[in-house]
Amino acid sequence: MIHFLIKGLLRDRSRSFLPITVVVLGVALSVFLYSWIIGAVNDIIRVNASFYTGHVKIMTRGYANEIDQSPNDFALVGVDTLLAELRQSYPKMTWVPRIRFGGLLDIPDQKGNTRVQSPVMGMGVDILSSHSPEIQILNIKAALVRGRLPKTSGEMLISDNLARRLQLPLGASATLISSTMDGSLAMQNFIVVGTIRFGIRAIDRGSIIVDLKGAQEALDMNNATGEILGFFPHFLYQKKEAVLMAQSFNKKFSRQDDPFSPEMLCLADQNNLADMLSYVNQAAAIIVAIFIFAMSIVLWNAGLMGGLRRYGEIGIRLAMGEEKGHIYRTMIYESALIGTVGSVIGTGIGLACSYYLQLHGIDIGSMLKNASVLMSNVMRAQVTPTSYFIGFIPGLFASILGTMIAGIGVYRRKTAQLFKELEV
Repeated sequence: MIHFLIKGLLRDRSRSFLPITVVVLGVALSVFLYSWIIGAVNDIIRVNASFYTGHVKIMTRGYANEIDQSPNDFALVGVDTLLAELRQSYPKMTWVPRIRFGGLLDIPDQKGNTRVQSPVMGMGVDILSSHSPEIQILNIKAALVRGRLPKTSGEMLISDNLARRLQLPLGASATLISSTMDGSLAMQNFIVVGTIRFGIRAIDRGSIIVDLKGAQEALDMNNATGEILGFFPHFLYQKKEAVLMAQSFNKKFSRQDDPFSPEMLCLADQNNLADMLSYVNQAAAIIVAIFIFAMSIVLWNAGLMGGLRRYGEIGIRLAMGEEKGHIYRTMIYESALIGTVGSVIGTGIGLACSYYLQLHGIDIGSMLKNASVLMSNVMRAQVTPTSYFIGFIPGLFASILGTMIAGIGVYRRKTAQLFKELEV
């Protein structure tokens, strides 16, 4: 029977070509839209986790209350002991200390006088340790535009855009002017050994990266750090585990009456990400649902019209003695074949487009000039396991449903009526 139906569809292209084409286009668009939205949401999580929030972040309660100002006067002290305890209590997590600071970058001329100054946002990260995961987490090697990575604590990386704006060559000296953990004036010379571009406008405008020890020396933060970031294995954010971990940690270490006691926050509790991610996820779900519903209506109508236009053929088959139930079932089988073939081809096309966008992306940097949330300048899709079957919802089930509804008319009409339609 299946072989007979396939031969019939191949010989009568009016029954197969147009329906399959409609299914292919609908399924491809559904798969691509879903992968694109998922990629955009996950990119926001990835960028914010890597550069700002971690999957969980530990800081003092005072630091958390003024986190936008990076108040290192509320820094964590005794970091070595705290890190050792964290690695023992949560061995599957990756823990990295960081120092965030702001200040002025002073560029001298040949006589040592100030040639130009620029405000900068800096990060002190562990670059020099051989076992440090920071180079991989921040993807520093891929972001390196010119020069090399620092080899000593007196060297720095600077945003390529900022370096070109300040006309700062590699190997030049730059003075960081900031404030220490105690609020005193801090001045430290660094050698610029490389320029970086992360593809994130908020960071590439004017940022510098120095080794953690160099930042501790410059800001008088011996065995202290502003924050400690934790990451789950394989860099996959696990919301429930993060919430439970934060609750258990805070119950053990945090005290509400002590601004210097450590506090752990999960990713969703920082940078207004909870509301933003909730809104984006809901909007994405609504958009995908509406689109799939619309494509289902289109394909349902295609199946309905395909069934209605065949009433003459059905009349002949009834006159030849074929049972109504058998005709109805064969129509559904044909629709299932068309839906399956179209869904497979459409899913392949949608996945191919999604993979291309996942690798190359679309540059939307011009749209992010005033973005308040860290986002990559390049928007990418992301192929997930759901991408492989979500297109079958409109492609297969909607097509079959349309044919089933159209086929009901076979039972409601008499053979004489169908013959009359054939004569017309």
